[in-house]
Amino acid sequence: MYQLVAKENLAPNFSILKIEAPEVARKVQPGQFAIIRTDEKGERIPLTITDWDINEGTVTVIFLDVGRTTHKLTQLQAGDSLINFVGPLGMPTEINNFGRVVCAGGCYGIGSILPEVRALKEKGNEVIAIIEARHKSLLYWQNRLEQFSDRVIVTTGDGSYGYKGWAPDQIKEMLEGGVKLDRVFAHGCTFMMMLCSEATKPFGVKTIVSLNPIMVDGTGMCGACRVSINGETKFACVDGPNFDGHEVDWDLLMHRQHSYLDEEKESL
Repeated sequence: MYQLVAKENLAPNFSILKIEAPEVARKVQPGQFAIIRTDEKGERIPLTITDWDINEGTVTVIFLDVGRTTHKLTQLQAGDSLINFVGPLGMPTEINNFGRVVCAGGCYGIGSILPEVRALKEKGNEVIAIIEARHKSLLYWQNRLEQFSDRVIVTTGDGSYGYKGWAPDQIKEMLEGGVKLDRVFAHGCTFMMMLCSEATKPFGVKTIVSLNPIMVDGTGMCGACRVSINGETKFACVDGPNFDGHEVDWDLLMHRQHSYLDEEKESL
C-alpha cells in the first residue's frame, strides 16, 4: 500500500496528491510518469509525476477529475492509501543546454512542466514558462514556476487574468516577432499540444510534446497506447511519452482517445 502524505484541491476539479513512494522518488526523472490503482477493483491509469522529494521519499501527482478513477482519487484524504503506485515509467525528457527554451503547460500540464523547467534552468538555459487556462480560477503553481523561470507568461481563454488567449498564441507571437527559440516543450491536452506544434513548425523549432493516449499496463505489453510517429508505430509508455510534435499523427491520436467514451460515462 502507498500512503497519501497530503492531498489538496488546487483549483476546481484539480487535485494534488503527495504519495509515500521512496523507491520511485529515488529514480524518477523529468518527463516520467506512474501507473496508479486505487483499490483491488480499480483500473490502472497513468499520471505524470510533477514533483518528488528524495529525502521525504514522496512523489507528487496532479490530476483532473474527469472519469471514474480520478473521481475516486478526489475522495481520498491524507492517511488513505493506494493499492498500486508503479514507476517511474517512460523515457525521461532530454535535458541539455539548448539556449532559450519555452515550457508551455495547460490544464494538468501546468504541474507537469515544473520538473522540466527546474532541470532546464539548472543546465543553464533561459527558460520561459507559459501557462494557460480557460479562467483564472483554473490557474495554479505560477509562483512555483517563477522560482525556476526567467519569465512566466500567463494566458486565459476569457482574458480574466494575464493575456487573453492561449499558450500557442504566445509562442506564435514570439516567433513572428523575431524571438529566437531553441526548443519548445508542451504539456497539456492533445489539442493544445497540437497547436503548439503547428505554431513552431514553420520556424523549424523542435517541439517536444508529452502524449497522453489510452494506456493500461504502462510497460509495452498491451499495445493500447500505440501512436504514429513519422509514419512509424510507437508505444507511448516505453518509447515516450515524449515525442517530436512535428512527427505526431494528431488526427489518429485524437480518434483513438475517443474509443471508450461511452463506456467511461457508463462506468462513472
